[in-house]
Amino acid sequence: MSKIITTRFAPSPTGFMHIGNLRTALYSYLISKSQGGKFILRIEDTDQVRLVEGATDVILNTLKMTGIDYDEGPVVGGENGPYVQSERLPIYRQYAEKLIESGHAYYCFCTPERLESLKDDKGIGGYDGHCRNLSAEEASNNLKEGKPYVIRQKMPDEGTTSYVDVVYGKVEIDNSELRDQIMIKADGYPTYNFCHVVDDYLMGVTHVVRGNEYLTSTPKYCLLYDAFGWERPTYVHLPLLMGKDEEGKVSKLSKRHGAVSFQDLVNDGYLPEAIVNYIALLGWCPKDSNQEIFSMDELKADFSIDGLSKAPAVFDYDKLKWFNSEYIKKLSDEEYEKKALPILNELCEDYINTRKLASLLHTRIAYFGEIESFIGFVTSRLDMDSNLYINKKNKTNPENCKEVLVDILPILENVENWDNNTLFDVLKDYASSREKKAGAVMWAVRIAVGRQAVTPGGATELMEVFGKTESVLRIKQAIDELV
Repeated sequence: MSKIITTRFAPSPTGFMHIGNLRTALYSYLISKSQGGKFILRIEDTDQVRLVEGATDVILNTLKMTGIDYDEGPVVGGENGPYVQSERLPIYRQYAEKLIESGHAYYCFCTPERLESLKDDKGIGGYDGHCRNLSAEEASNNLKEGKPYVIRQKMPDEGTTSYVDVVYGKVEIDNSELRDQIMIKADGYPTYNFCHVVDDYLMGVTHVVRGNEYLTSTPKYCLLYDAFGWERPTYVHLPLLMGKDEEGKVSKLSKRHGAVSFQDLVNDGYLPEAIVNYIALLGWCPKDSNQEIFSMDELKADFSIDGLSKAPAVFDYDKLKWFNSEYIKKLSDEEYEKKALPILNELCEDYINTRKLASLLHTRIAYFGEIESFIGFVTSRLDMDSNLYINKKNKTNPENCKEVLVDILPILENVENWDNNTLFDVLKDYASSREKKAGAVMWAVRIAVGRQAVTPGGATELMEVFGKTESVLRIKQAIDELV
């Protein structure tokens, strides 16, 4: 009987969730769920120096917001807990001592000063195996004397170690390049290199998914599996995530390219579903399909390991904007207003009809963070260029537009029901009565009220946004400016 595919996501609580980490979590989740498997969350907090208060909550909240639910882990529990590594210290000690007993690990009593002396002028150096062949008696005496120590993995110094990665194929390294890595530090905490192997085995992880920066480190982990006599998991290393700068140069994704954490993107006004959808396609391609918009359920149904790419994936913010705009368009009016109205109400004066303005922006914005850039013409009266009144199609110019504005102003001042439909009928009836093109009248009023070439709505929609008082004042100002 084949094993249930079990994957895990094991982040360190050191800050916000980087986009690359979120992609790792997503792919790990999809690999298991696409096969009806199990997904585990484990918090790797053994590097106590780098811990950030509240970062674990950030991880839990990010997974909740993105719809990546886990079967075992903090909060939900499970049969393989605890799921926070600092709560598992006795387990790591137990398994490290097993390797000492089998001859695959040893106590190392080298002082920090001695290790520092091994480095060259550039600070480069490596452990020289000084304690590797201490006798059991020497080690025992040192322990009795209370000498500080670490526990190191004893690496083979001949031959090669290899494994087969699902994405990159066979990876091999000369054992002579390996150093006897520390498994248990002097403070009693395990290193990542050791404890994640123990945890993955005890938690039944069948597929280890992580970034390809670990490709050449994985032989060390394979040797630990071999030393314990455990079956190795399937390794799935993901391609690098790259970013493109303003000059078009591509390099590893970093802050200089823009927002690089999930929370930063959410704060900028991107929807979690759109972020997940876009990230899913950064290194994976669906089979026999040109589909780009995927729900989480569709991703779980369509995802497969053989769709993963070796090539680095470039995080394209313009593409993310397109994805997000599509998701914003699909929001119901109620869902959309919950996000848009608080922004507009904060930016706009009380007399602005923000609900109407929000409606005009619904299909135009790519992310909620750009709302402010769309409404500069609403929050202030922009400087006017009289050339804006020129429109060849409607045969308008500053002169005939002024005539329209002077003529229509008293009519508008007498309008009682100040809504789009009423205003549209008023302008249309005016154009008909004066034998003018309706488009020419609308153009003149829109430019006078909006004071810019492109607006997210027509003349009467903008007047409904501004309200009667502000609309009339803007038209009067426009008349005064047109000499």
